[in-house]
Amino acid sequence: MNDIPTKRKVVEAASALFYQKGFHGTSVRDIAEKASVNVSSISYYFKGKQGLLEFAVSNYYEEYLSIIETTLEESIELDALESLKNLIYKIIQYKHMNLQLSCFIHRELSMDSVFVREMAVTYLAKENYIIGNAFSALFKNKTEDKSKPDRQYLLMQLKGMLVTPYILHNEWRSQIVGEYSHSLFIKRYVQTICNWLDYIAR
Repeated sequence: MNDIPTKRKVVEAASALFYQKGFHGTSVRDIAEKASVNVSSISYYFKGKQGLLEFAVSNYYEEYLSIIETTLEESIELDALESLKNLIYKIIQYKHMNLQLSCFIHRELSMDSVFVREMAVTYLAKENYIIGNAFSALFKNKTEDKSKPDRQYLLMQLKGMLVTPYILHNEWRSQIVGEYSHSLFIKRYVQTICNWLDYIAR
């Protein structure tokens, strides 16, 4: 049995079920049936459902953080605004490509749990640091304009926009049919955030 395709199949099945039924509402047998594998395979590869969750989330965030770090490195020659716009596109694109797992993770992050605290220490702190630095660079050579909202609140708004489609996915999901529609949603949603950035960076 080839390990990588089997593990991927199990993770994809688990992501879909966690998204639909929640972690506690999903059994190992449910995952095995959806992935067309033996229950024993899940124990072998992941040491059970909790191990599978940790593997899926760790994989998700490690790939995500790698992509956003690479995006910033590749944008080094751009000004701060264009660099941040590139970063936002990559973030939304990645979350959308992993839609069900993104929705499940963001739903879990809205609650206080051991899972959330572990994610905060391991991954979210790094994400916040990267996004915070990219956002702060917009104002590097500008004096604080007292007529504009506090920059910390603006950063909070930006972070909110990056997670909103994956917390309120029922608001837009019924309008999306097929791969092209998803691509269009990414393009339009990112453009909306970029228009907001153009306004606050003036």
